[in-house]
Formats: sequence, C-alpha cells, structure tokens
Amino acid sequence: MRPGAAASRGGASPTLGSARAGEERALTSVAAGDTYEGGEPVEQPRLWHVTLSVSGDEAPLKEVRRALEQLAHDHPFLLTSRYANDHAEIRYWEEARDLHDAAAVALRLWGEHRQTAQLPPWEIVGLEVIDRGTYHQRIAEGYGPLPATPVGVHPF
Repeated sequence: MRPGAAASRGGASPTLGSARAGEERALTSVAAGDTYEGGEPVEQPRLWHVTLSVSGDEAPLKEVRRALEQLAHDHPFLLTSRYANDHAEIRYWEEARDLHDAAAVALRLWGEHRQTAQLPPWEIVGLEVIDRGTYHQRIAEGYGPLPATPVGVHPF
C-alpha cells in the first residue's frame, strides 16, 4: 500500500494474485490496440484530438491574433484557434503513442512557444485529449466539438 493510503473497506489485502502478505505486486496494463511481435507489445502511434484552453490578463486583440498566427506557423498541425482579449482555445491533431504522450505535448505547447510566438503570459486552464474514434463518434451523435471549420485563427 502506498504511504498514507487508507486500508481498503473490506479489510482485504492491497496485494493481488499470489503475492504473499506484506508484499506488493506491481500492476501492469496493456493499452488498447497494442499488437504483439515476439512476445513484446508494439504500440502504434494514434491520432488524438487536442483542445487546449488558456486564460489570463487582458492583452490587445491584434497582439493575441498575431501570436496565435505565429503559433500556427510554428506548429503546423494546428487546426484552429479562437481567441478573445483574455482567453483562447487551440484545437489540433496530435500523433502520439498514447493519451499520456499527447497530453504531455499539449501541456508543453503554450510554454515552449511563449517566447518564439510572443504569446500572452496566460496559463493553461483546460485540456481535453480524445482519440480519433471518440471525436468522430461525438460528431456523428451531434454533441461533440464541432469540426474545426474554418481552419485558422478566429475571434470568439
């Protein structure tokens, strides 16, 4: 059991399987879609739809637009950005091995391009990362984020 964690409700041991009392067994998981060659998993890159929301103190709209256009130039997979003088939403497709990798790249995007694109000093206030199938299912059911049209940088 990890330090500071409470015992389970039923009093059962936190170990699994044939682990002896007092020993912990490491949990492992297999990502959906993994394939196996020679007994080792081979993970294929997948497409993830990313929506990154940022917010902060007001900035001139012209500067926000110019910065987002530069970000789109620096990050060629950027689909669309919507902005106001105190917040913005950036949507794009990311190719990554899994959700963790796609989210890590998304969380670094704003900070890594802050100086080169002269982005406002806003903080990330929201992140959604969904796989391609989920994105298309939401669109088909009429409740997901609308397809990124028109592509580009636009005011809210």
